Amino acid sequence: MRNIRIILEYDGTNYHGWQYQKNALTIQEVVKKAVEKITAEKINLIGASRTDTGVHAYYQVANFKSKTKIPAEKIPYAINSLLPRDITVVEAEDVEQDFHSRYSSKGKRYRYVILNRKFSSPIMRNYCWHINYKLDVERMKEAANFLIGTHDFSAFKASGSNVKNSIRTVKEAVLNKDKDIITFEIEADGFLYNMVRIIVGTLVDIGCHKIEPYMIKNILESKNRNLAGKTSPPQGLYLLKIFYVNSL
Repeated sequence: MRNIRIILEYDGTNYHGWQYQKNALTIQEVVKKAVEKITAEKINLIGASRTDTGVHAYYQVANFKSKTKIPAEKIPYAINSLLPRDITVVEAEDVEQDFHSRYSSKGKRYRYVILNRKFSSPIMRNYCWHINYKLDVERMKEAANFLIGTHDFSAFKASGSNVKNSIRTVKEAVLNKDKDIITFEIEADGFLYNMVRIIVGTLVDIGCHKIEPYMIKNILESKNRNLAGKTSPPQGLYLLKIFYVNSL
């Protein structure tokens, strides 16, 4: 029995996230059906990140056990022949039997994109958060620095989340602006449910002078979700990279 790891890129616009759902189309379901067709066996497709409805991925990792004789280098071609154009397997390889896409992960990196101009973009509408009032990027940069380090991120997780340990270590939090596009990238050893989107919502509050940059520190210390900003829309979020001990 082989353990096969695949790397996927997808546009999440037309899907209800990664995770299988009974009454909604998901990326996991589409990919799993394609893999089962080419291998002629039932498989358990394990994804590294349960991206939400509308969230995109440049680099999602999944693995499955199979007896297939198809060479690893041929697997992407086989799966892609059955996938829609908004999902692509970009790489496949055989890995150790104990490799688990989710539990073997040592960290992730996300990007969030904001279109900051008066009018929206028909082309970018599914790939950014359009904000039509000017944001103070320097204030947002200052605030992002308070996220770096090991903190309890309880204030930045979705209400109702049942995760017991909310302590995470953020290695990098970088915000840049190029013309009308603001990008925020954050890398950590793990993320809580909606953590990145809530952080972005809070940074936007800082960018429009609702709260001061240093308040990020106070919100972290409070562990109170009600003090953080709103959850930003999903379409601006991209899974950029997943890290492992022997990083891909």
